[in-house]
Parts: sequence; C-alpha cells; structure tokens
Amino acid sequence: MNENLNGILNIYKEAGWTSFDVVAKLRGILRIKKIGHGGTLDPSVTGVLPVAVGHATRLLEYMEAAGKVYEGEITIGWSTETEDADGKIVSRTPVLSMLTEDKIDRAMATFVGNIQQIPPMYSAVKINGKKLYEYARSGQTIERPAREITIYEFVRTSAPIFDEKQAIVKFKFRVACSKGTYVRTLAVDLSEKLGYAGHMSQLQRTAANGLKIENAVTLTKLEQAKANDNLSAFLLPVEYAVTDLPKIKLTDEQFEMAIVGKKFDESQFSILSALTEPKFAAFYNDKLVAVYMKHPDKEGIWKPNKVLYK
Repeated sequence: MNENLNGILNIYKEAGWTSFDVVAKLRGILRIKKIGHGGTLDPSVTGVLPVAVGHATRLLEYMEAAGKVYEGEITIGWSTETEDADGKIVSRTPVLSMLTEDKIDRAMATFVGNIQQIPPMYSAVKINGKKLYEYARSGQTIERPAREITIYEFVRTSAPIFDEKQAIVKFKFRVACSKGTYVRTLAVDLSEKLGYAGHMSQLQRTAANGLKIENAVTLTKLEQAKANDNLSAFLLPVEYAVTDLPKIKLTDEQFEMAIVGKKFDESQFSILSALTEPKFAAFYNDKLVAVYMKHPDKEGIWKPNKVLYK
C-alpha cells in the first residue's frame, strides 16, 4: 500500500458511477487505504467530485460542508417519483403555450437566499434510523421535516424551449448552493411555483471546494498518470479542502500558539471579532496550520477544531 500520498484530487465523475464506486476504484489505482470523497453525487449526475487522499482525509468534513455549483436542465410538464429523468412519471400537467422568460426568472429569484426545503423520498436522509429511499422502494411516503438551505444563485442559462408535441417547456439553469441542497427538489419546487409538474432532466456539478470542472480528471486518465509515474500532475495541495473557509495569516507568535493547540482570544487577535463565519483556516507561510472554531461556551474565544501542522 502507498501511504505517502497526501492531497486533493479533482475527479470527473461519469454517469453510472456512485461516489462510493469512484472512491473504491481510486483505492485500487492508488493502492491507498486513506481516501474519501467530499460530497456525494447521484449516479446519473456527472462532474466535479473532490477526493481527499492520505492526511487530507482529516479535512473531509470541510469539503462536504463547502458550497457547490451545478448546471443542468429543468423540464416542465411532468414529474417523476425520483424528481429526475430516471424515475417513473407520476404526474402530467401539459404546457399548452410558451412560458415567458420573465415569468420563469421572477419565480427563480424567489428561491435565492435562506429557504426551507423538504428532502425527497428518494434520498439517503435518515428518518427513525431508516433511509428515505428504503421507505420509498417499499411504496411508503412519510412526513419529512424541512431543512434550511442557502441558494446563492439560481438563474436560467438558456432560452426556454416549447415542445408543442410533448406539451413541455425546458431550459438550462445554474445554481450555487449550500451543503444539503437537493437540486432536483429545487427543480420540482420551481415547476410547482410556475403552476406545473416538473423534474430535473439533467445535472452536472461544475465546481466544489475551488475545484472547477474544466480541470477535472477522469479515472481513466488518472490510471494512465499512475502507470506513467505522473500522479503529482493531478494531486493538489491539502489547502484546497478549506477553500470555503475564511483564511487568516498567522504571525510568528500566533503560529507557535496554533501548532500546540492554544486558544485565541479576540482581544489579542483583533481580526477575529470581524469574522461572521463560525470557523476559519489558519495559514502560515501559505501552508494550512489549523482550523479554528468559535468556542461553544466562552464568548470571544476561538479554539482549534483541527491542528494539521506536522
């Protein structure tokens, strides 16, 4: 086993693979045990899958919590049991005339900000110790509590197309959102707001953790790089795992405190009082030293969440 690899991989997940499948395949290619992904993608969804290798797996929680960007397509006119193109049709509401761009855009704008979203039945959310998709597969629909998510951007990226024969309207979109957002549910909720049944007919994740789809590497290409002893061309620094966190540069004195796990007091470290986020990434000489978090009980105190310096 190769336990000397440490860093982040920007993997392009192809359709038909689960995120677990990708990690299992990479474990074999890289011959390493410590490996994990930073945010699940449904099998039919393609795009950026951040993967942590070696010591970087300690940062997976920050990768999973980071915001993501998706691009896809919404089809208005029928809905499916899975809210995407893979499920059986459960409702039809024929669209008999073109929906105007203005009407669509105004409806999309109402979803931007902090909103409540009910997870779909076909999801891995657990209720009473059982995953929702397990209930769904046995024909059960149960009540699910709404969860707060944040939509940073939700915009139409193509002109709507009216298909008179199928009685549907479809258009492309882009959404930037927080952890826990079900984009297919967003598509369904938008369709309902417009007065129709609808579903997410296509989706691709284009960005996560500062990783962009144009730089993502396929498993086939990575396997070739490994065979050619050129993995370093694709292994990114661990710092990519904390792209979404505020970055603070430490002084020499603060660095010495951080590496031994000491707390910071806002009265001695004034920049902290201006932070609105509950965590920050502490850097020294452009290297990640630690992740700090607000103390749960002591006002004005920040404590180490993880110390990475070795």
